[in-house]
Amino acid sequence: MDDFDLEINKETYKDEAVDDYIDGPGEPDTAKSLEEEASFITPKFKNEDSELEKSLRPRYFSDFIGQEKIIENLKIFINSAKKRSESLDHVILSGPPGLGKTCLAEIIANELGVNFKITSGPAIERAGDLAAILTNLEKLDVLFIDEMHRLNRAIEEVLYPVMEDYKLDIIIGKGPSARSIRIDIAPFTIIGATTRIGLIAAPLRDRFGVHLRLDYYNIESIKKIIKRSASILDMKITDEGADAIARRSRGTPRIANRLLKRVRDYALMFENGNITGEVADGALTKLDIDILGLDVIDKKILHTIVNKFDGGPVGVGTIAVSIGEEVDTVEDVYEPFLIQLGFIKRTSKGRMATDLAFRHLGVDRHQDSQEHNKPDRRLF
Repeated sequence: MDDFDLEINKETYKDEAVDDYIDGPGEPDTAKSLEEEASFITPKFKNEDSELEKSLRPRYFSDFIGQEKIIENLKIFINSAKKRSESLDHVILSGPPGLGKTCLAEIIANELGVNFKITSGPAIERAGDLAAILTNLEKLDVLFIDEMHRLNRAIEEVLYPVMEDYKLDIIIGKGPSARSIRIDIAPFTIIGATTRIGLIAAPLRDRFGVHLRLDYYNIESIKKIIKRSASILDMKITDEGADAIARRSRGTPRIANRLLKRVRDYALMFENGNITGEVADGALTKLDIDILGLDVIDKKILHTIVNKFDGGPVGVGTIAVSIGEEVDTVEDVYEPFLIQLGFIKRTSKGRMATDLAFRHLGVDRHQDSQEHNKPDRRLF
């Protein structure tokens, strides 16, 4: 253990905020890609998640952990569809990234006992692309469309008669010789997944019979997921070790599995592969992930609002410039979890830090305000 620094700041565990923890295609910018790949707690899909999720992904409801109300309702809808020998109503799954929307879509297909075809919104560029996909579907199949909010508006309009009447209207030819033909499509189910439900046009959104929103998982559910993943990956983990990882996983299974892999690396090097609470705490502390799951970027955001702008209000664009991030990254990746923890709040004037944020950073709000108003602080 001499080679492995397991010094943990025990005071962190006393922070009151702990008790407040609630139970795509295209070539991206190179610098941004490297930055996202380097972050351990971004809920966005990373290259390393591909093989890991395939091996750990549950295939049936019996293996799925969490989202109990959603699972209970889906079981009723699926059993009803099977008794009627009809296709399941179209389903739209919304919620933050990393919560299992793709996994749940595949489980629905498995429970129905039908084929599962997958595509994404940006991949369907023309009506011909959609026609090729739809005409290859068999009766009662499930078509999963990821990032549904990125569908082209013209494609959305083509989907309207498809979803309602299973009829595909396409235009063949150009100019005076162009003609419209209607193709019959076998009854099937579209399952759409989106992190931005508001960006989907209302007419398309209304054609989904089942609307389900996945929320962040509570700590107990994440612990069960971690223990299940550890068992599949043949790891030895204690209850304390699973708890230490779960509390830093931001309520997101994808992050939990990713952190489990990183802790395993440390455990194999220094503890013969046994993941205890002490080992997990030490490994994650070395990765700059604190007890609440905040990493360096999260703390930069909080320090920017608290120290540079006296707790706010400050615009999200100013925050992004101050920490060297994109506005979309701040809004989509970091801000939701900070709001959920109660560390920042959105106002009409901008983002503001709460008392919880000041306490978590160990900053006295009144004293910090006095320091901020000094002339030398304002000038430099």
